[in-house]
Amino acid sequence: MTNQTKPLALVTGVGPGTGAATVRRLSEGGYRVAMLARDADRLAELAEAIPESIAKPCDVTDLDALKQVIEEVGQPRLVVHNAVGGAFGTFENIEPETLARNFDINTMALFHLARLTAPSMVEAGEGAIIVTGNGASQRGKAAFVGFAPTKAAQRILAESLARDLGPKGVHVAYLVIDAAIDVPWQRQLQPDKPDDFFISPKSIAEEIFHLAHQPKDAWSFLAEVRPYHEVW
Repeated sequence: MTNQTKPLALVTGVGPGTGAATVRRLSEGGYRVAMLARDADRLAELAEAIPESIAKPCDVTDLDALKQVIEEVGQPRLVVHNAVGGAFGTFENIEPETLARNFDINTMALFHLARLTAPSMVEAGEGAIIVTGNGASQRGKAAFVGFAPTKAAQRILAESLARDLGPKGVHVAYLVIDAAIDVPWQRQLQPDKPDDFFISPKSIAEEIFHLAHQPKDAWSFLAEVRPYHEVW
C-alpha cells in the first residue's frame, strides 16, 4: 500500500537507466511514483524494489491508456516525460512511419500529458513538468532525421507550456542531456570508452529532482548536463 498523503509523481519511459533512477530519487524525496512503460515485467520488478512506486504498463502514444492511468492513480503534482522514440538514419533511409511514431512518443505524448495533468496543477497553484531532452533538440545532424525533428518540436512545445503555465504557478523545464547515458547498450556500442565518458542515470535523476524543486523566484527552463570533458 502506498501512502496517499504523499504527493504523486508520474514518470514515463521507465527503463533500466534514467527512468528507474528518477523513480528512485523521487521515492527517496517523498513521492509516490506512478511508473509508465510498455514493459510490464520490468515495471513489476521495480515496483517490488522501489518503495511508494506504482507500476502502470502503458504506451504513451495511446491517449485512452494515458487517460485511464491518470484516472486510476490520480492527478500528479510532478510529471517527468522521459519516454523517447529514436532512430538513426538519413532522410533517404528513415521510413516516414518511424518519424511519425517518434513524434507521437516525444512530442504528442507531452502535449497530451500536459492537457491531462496541468489543469489540476494550476488549480492547486503548484506543480512541475520536467522533460528529458538531448542535443538533438538543438541541432539536426544528417543521421538524426528520424529523431532530431521530433525532439526540437518537443523542446519548443515545452517552452510554450512554460510560458503559459509559469505565471500560473506551474514550472516547466527542459533538460538537455548532452552525453552517452551509462546503460548496457551504450557500453556495448563504445566498449573502449572510460567510465567518465558516460553520464550516470543517477546524476541525471538528481538534476531532474533539482529542477522540479527550484524556488519560484529562480526557475530554469532550459538546463543542460554533460560530462566534464564532453566536446560541445
